[in-house]
Amino acid sequence: MLGLMTVPNSIGGVMGAWRHPDAWPDDRIMNLDHYISIAKTAERGKFDCLFVADGNGVRQIGNPELFQALSPLDRPANFEPLTLYAALSQHTRHIGFVSTATTTYEEPYILARKFASLDHISKGRAAWNIVTTADPEESRNFGREQHLAPAERYPRAMEFVDVVKGLWDSWADDAFVQNRETGQFLDASRVHVLNHEGEYLKVRGPLNVARPIQGHPILFTAGQSEAGRELAAKYADCLFAVAMTKADGIALRNDVRERLGKYGRPSDALKVFPAISVYVGETAEAAEKLYQEVGDCIPAHLGIKYLEKTLVTDLSGYDLDAPFPDLELTEVVGINSIRQEMARHFKEKNLTIRQAFQSTMRVTGGACFKGAPTQVADEIEDWYRSGACDGFLIAPPIVPTVLEDFVDLVVPELQRRGIFRTEYTGRTLRENLGLPMPRNQFFGASA
Repeated sequence: MLGLMTVPNSIGGVMGAWRHPDAWPDDRIMNLDHYISIAKTAERGKFDCLFVADGNGVRQIGNPELFQALSPLDRPANFEPLTLYAALSQHTRHIGFVSTATTTYEEPYILARKFASLDHISKGRAAWNIVTTADPEESRNFGREQHLAPAERYPRAMEFVDVVKGLWDSWADDAFVQNRETGQFLDASRVHVLNHEGEYLKVRGPLNVARPIQGHPILFTAGQSEAGRELAAKYADCLFAVAMTKADGIALRNDVRERLGKYGRPSDALKVFPAISVYVGETAEAAEKLYQEVGDCIPAHLGIKYLEKTLVTDLSGYDLDAPFPDLELTEVVGINSIRQEMARHFKEKNLTIRQAFQSTMRVTGGACFKGAPTQVADEIEDWYRSGACDGFLIAPPIVPTVLEDFVDLVVPELQRRGIFRTEYTGRTLRENLGLPMPRNQFFGASA
């Protein structure tokens, strides 16, 4: 069954979207009521989960024009996601909560404790998006002058995830007997002290939280570099992906799934969710009008600066209306694979630089599905049935209206075609995603 998730972002998915007449008129930043509304709308649409791509810093301070215009990923004022999700869990019953947290600047004990707590608070709806931090500037918020290089970040990440999973398995599912007659609260034989000493980390344990309801919160990853794909193949239940075309999606999904065998995992143990920006209307003409209106909300002079920021390269010496050039993008400390993917896509589509930034600024990342409800559903069904994905991260450019239109117009069409649920059938996010309960590595199968 097709999976769907969306982003709880109250200012919209693209630069300038907050200026559109359909955006929320309330200009108060960090409005919890808006996030509650998004969560309820997504749950009404039977989405699997919400997804927060979080960071630990404010970006673009050194680039005043982009900084003041606000790209949604610059994050000048965002809720800490687990705190936000703890609140949203009290206003919803089924939808899951995926939060990004970094293995580079977090500590495994604290991270394991936070996600385990959220899993209990939400009754089994927590998920962790494992990242190694893309923005090198964030290192300065943690007392470091330089960001760790990928060659060090990814080995640390793998050890980090092993430690977190070990901490989640600190207690057997039946450890807390709470026998009122004998006075025994817990069984001391059903707790494991981790005593981990590795290359990067030293953690004793046990975790001071009972084993999560899901055994382990769902594990997402988002990296598409060679190291990122290996991390996904070894640990991830789901991969958040960027695929510019259906063919790209098929190639990525096949590549990552083929890697699972070396880690003793079946090839269908990983689900792939590419991000898509959706412009939907009652008619194709209405969707195109919305697409143009969003573009009009973005000052044209910021386009080239935004593309330069995205690709981390200087384009000032090129003719904006000439074909997109062959760029030799040097490796940077942050994200590399997505930059290469975007540059390749622009070249293959024979776009000019102007067309490249115009298309980039209207999407959150990845492909764009635009049209009447049946046209958007056709694209979704085609990708899904072709094996390009297991579901999608729906990134609405304008909130709340585009998310509401997707739920009201596209979801019923997907349900009519029999590829999307009409009701939640599981009790937890793990059950709704069709993922098995992990065994406790120290105490055998879950009760």
